[in-house]
Amino acid sequence: MWVGGVRVVLQDEEGRILMVRQHHEDRDLWMVPGGGIEEGENSIEAAVREVKEETGLDIEVIGVAWHIEEVSPERGQRFVNYMIGRIIGGELALGSDPELSPDRQVLREVRFLSREEIDGLDNVYPKFFNEEIWGILEEGHTGMTYYKLRYSERG
Repeated sequence: MWVGGVRVVLQDEEGRILMVRQHHEDRDLWMVPGGGIEEGENSIEAAVREVKEETGLDIEVIGVAWHIEEVSPERGQRFVNYMIGRIIGGELALGSDPELSPDRQVLREVRFLSREEIDGLDNVYPKFFNEEIWGILEEGHTGMTYYKLRYSERG
């Protein structure tokens, strides 16, 4: 069975990208905000919820950067949709993961970073992020024409 997740690329007025530092398996990882798709949610709804939980910001999804799939014996079948979003409200603040107790939180820091700052970080996830995302953003992939949601009829 597939397990799905989302991550959201957000830029500020200066063109910097919002990154979160999370602590997993005895090390820190830098990534864009996001998390798992919950039962009954689609990717866009999950993206909006996850960004709010982790950063306090309200967003709208305006495009898709990548759809990444993994099939492995260790982790099973997983996919992550990397969305492009636009900030429409809220106030930037380090959030929390509601599924984890206060003493087990993994979020450590949230801030906007330039291409050069991201380049200087250790443990950016995924490894190709900084090499590829800027070209996608510069090309203006902000339309939803290549990402469609299809709802099934339930009766």
